[in-house]
Amino acid sequence: MTQQVTHQGLDEAVRQSPKKWVYLFSEGNATMRNLLGGKGAGVSEMTNAGLPVPPGFTITTEACNAYYEHQKQFPLGTWDQVLAALHIIETQTGKGFGSRENPLLVSVRSGAKFSMPGMMDTVLNLGINDETVQGLIALTNDERFAYDAYRRFIQMFSKIVLDTDPHDFELVLEHYKNNAGVLTDADIPASDLKQIVGEFKQIAERQSGEPFPTDVFQQLHKAIEAVFSSWNNKRAIDYRNFNRIPHNLGTAVNIQSMVFGNMGNTSGTGVAFTRNPATGEKVLYGEYLLNAQGEDVVAGIRTPSPISRLQQDLPGVYEQFKEIANRLEQHYHDIQDLEFTVEQGRLYMLQTRSAKRNAGAAVKVAVDMVEEGLITPEEAVKRVEPSQVYQLLLPRFEDASKRRAEAEGRLLAKGLNASPGAAYGKAIFDADRAEALGKAGTPVVLVRPETSPDDVHGMLVARGILTARGGATSHAAVVARGLGLPCVAGCEEIRVHEAEHLFRVVGSDVVIHEGEDISIDGATGEVFAGMIKTVEADFANETDLKKLLDWADMFRHLGVWANADYPRDAQRAVAFGAQGIGLCRTEHMFMEPERLPIVQKMILAPTYEERQSALDQLLPFQRSDFKGIFEAMVNPRTGEGYPVVIRLIDPPLHEFLPSYEDLLVEVTRLETLGGHEAELKEKTALLEAIGAIREMNPMLGLRGCRLGLTFPEINVMQTRAILEAAAELAAQGKKLHPKIMIPLVGHVNELKEVRRQLQTVADEIAEKSGGRIDYKFGTMIELPRAALTADKIAREADFFSFGTNDLTQTTFGFSRDDAEGKFLLHYVDGLDVPGLKDKVKILPSNPFQTLDREGVGQLIQMAVEKGRSVNPHLELGICGEHGGDPDSIEFCSEIGLDYVSCSPFRVPIARLAAAQAALSHAEKDR
Repeated sequence: MTQQVTHQGLDEAVRQSPKKWVYLFSEGNATMRNLLGGKGAGVSEMTNAGLPVPPGFTITTEACNAYYEHQKQFPLGTWDQVLAALHIIETQTGKGFGSRENPLLVSVRSGAKFSMPGMMDTVLNLGINDETVQGLIALTNDERFAYDAYRRFIQMFSKIVLDTDPHDFELVLEHYKNNAGVLTDADIPASDLKQIVGEFKQIAERQSGEPFPTDVFQQLHKAIEAVFSSWNNKRAIDYRNFNRIPHNLGTAVNIQSMVFGNMGNTSGTGVAFTRNPATGEKVLYGEYLLNAQGEDVVAGIRTPSPISRLQQDLPGVYEQFKEIANRLEQHYHDIQDLEFTVEQGRLYMLQTRSAKRNAGAAVKVAVDMVEEGLITPEEAVKRVEPSQVYQLLLPRFEDASKRRAEAEGRLLAKGLNASPGAAYGKAIFDADRAEALGKAGTPVVLVRPETSPDDVHGMLVARGILTARGGATSHAAVVARGLGLPCVAGCEEIRVHEAEHLFRVVGSDVVIHEGEDISIDGATGEVFAGMIKTVEADFANETDLKKLLDWADMFRHLGVWANADYPRDAQRAVAFGAQGIGLCRTEHMFMEPERLPIVQKMILAPTYEERQSALDQLLPFQRSDFKGIFEAMVNPRTGEGYPVVIRLIDPPLHEFLPSYEDLLVEVTRLETLGGHEAELKEKTALLEAIGAIREMNPMLGLRGCRLGLTFPEINVMQTRAILEAAAELAAQGKKLHPKIMIPLVGHVNELKEVRRQLQTVADEIAEKSGGRIDYKFGTMIELPRAALTADKIAREADFFSFGTNDLTQTTFGFSRDDAEGKFLLHYVDGLDVPGLKDKVKILPSNPFQTLDREGVGQLIQMAVEKGRSVNPHLELGICGEHGGDPDSIEFCSEIGLDYVSCSPFRVPIARLAAAQAALSHAEKDR
């Protein structure tokens, strides 16, 4: 592609085009992230603030999307606008693109709206060829620098644009380093670099089937196409899927005049953060390399120096950079991720963006910035992801003294504590194998010499990441922090041998082979052989998190309750901030060892009298259970109790009995052996009894309210136990709010009859207690028919609780246990279809994890509207697993539910997500 038009003003090029596709950095600002991407908006904002930014321009995300719409052709006018903008950059720099005398080299970088570190492509030093390299030599009087830039360009362009195998290039570099007796690329002499350039061109031509392009305009055209195309490469798609970033945003392309960090020891390049992204500490944090280009830092090829050392190497540059970093943080009111280059003592800023940070740092920075007056509590609540709260509550290694005792003699090495957290798993040395094992449920620690964007699919499923090279700003560290994964980087005490699938510990004979267990501590950088025990996080000591959640409680409308079956669960839920129990499953209490024989006796009783006798034995147990839960839910200072929703027995009775198939085998064995008549008679009778109640589809059979209608005495016993426990505590001055849930109602008559049976018992106990019990009857909406007839059911119910697990099963028509193990995850990840290159996705997400709004959600919304149309005081909540999922919580807030209920562990997540849903709704209203 040669230059097609004479240079002209960008305005004129835009006038002759259907749309403006190109913006100079001086034309953009921070509000244009959708159009210019995060990187383009950031450099525009820095340019307009007068910071030292190399001149450049941005091709918009709209151009990228149009490129795909036009079958990978530039939209009309794009190339003309690029050339016009390039001419302006030539004027600003005093250099010429393709000029032999004073050549302009440029970088071509991706930059989507949301940061996707390393997922898309970049080309540096573009514009160099056999002629312009001579201009670089003449200008710099540095032949080594010029040919180093040339070989870097060929190597990068070949990989990114020509899609060649980088391994062949690395072999050539290793050969020349060995011959020259040097350790790093930066030490290869100029004479060797000239030969390397020639060999690199031959490799590129051999692998690509065409001569390496020397026309600089052809280089630029191809590089822009490659960056556009990288929006849909596998690693970018995997990253977006994992982080739920829309696929239709497109990437911008930033074309910027090159500045060189590899022009000697007064030059360098680095990445830094305005605060520590691993701890949140307010200190300038980052790394740099002297005499290097940017990819050397982020790729982890060389282990860099901490940014604090720049104060010794280049003190003037350090002070200038420190002042700019502080200025940018004050401007954006957020921790910034900065890229910079120093060219012969002169500082240039290449990028600013909001920094990826781990969970602990996210919370600390948000709280600290409120206390510093930079942001409001509302902004702090919106800024922390609910998933980061989840990460803070994950297990960690035991404290140092206990860990030392357990790990005695097992410490293998120590690297950089790049992302905190504890992880153990099987050491796996290949991203493809890590992905396969991780998806199969095997805990994996991905071990690499250094990670690259091509490893992201393995990183997404790993428990932790260990690299032999790289620093705190390497690809591994940045991606790990964003994913909330522990990472130990730059562990130079190990040598990774990929071909042999092992690593060796330097200075010892210890070898860890693939598949062996290792443990890593991202907080200390330690690597251990074997598995180290973990401990639960201490929520009580998470002072910043508790402060953030207290702010969240100020903004949310939804109540946050918990699912709890035992007093210990209820106590944990209250400690995490729950305001009630949304689901207490009574059947779990029947499984206790001392009760199960009584339960089995009750189920198999041939007469009502025998069944009632067994229930009389269970009554004290149940009453004690409910009393313990009620006590755990009472505020000791006020005596006021949180509401507690107790579901009457729900599962089919076979779940409490021995397996029919196992018992059949046992009876057959006894018949074969002979001489065991008494045992055979007992087992045969039990087999016949179990066979009599056996069902083909038990989850759709005699369970829930159907069981209560068939054997009403079970529900009566449970209701008596609930209300007698409440009455006993009410007599002590405690104000309790039991809510009795009747499960699996599909027809209003079922609810009407069960409630009639139980109301008599409730009236009797309430009268004895002097009216001190505030109880209610309600039902779980978990069948489509219940949702469709909710207006009728609401006339007989005081509350609805949506059982979204079963409602999802009955709406989709598949069993979760079977679906997830057989086909459902393939529906989400994509099906391999013969003849098609791309996988076919059936579902956007697992409907058992994130509520299916179109189907199940529509039923819930219909039930809410119908129910409240006849019963305005109807209380509404959900108690399925979706109660702890942020996306599902947002939906519950939108349709006006009163509360969500989730596992105790997820209560803090739900508190934050509910606040964010309320704040988001308020913004939409404005």
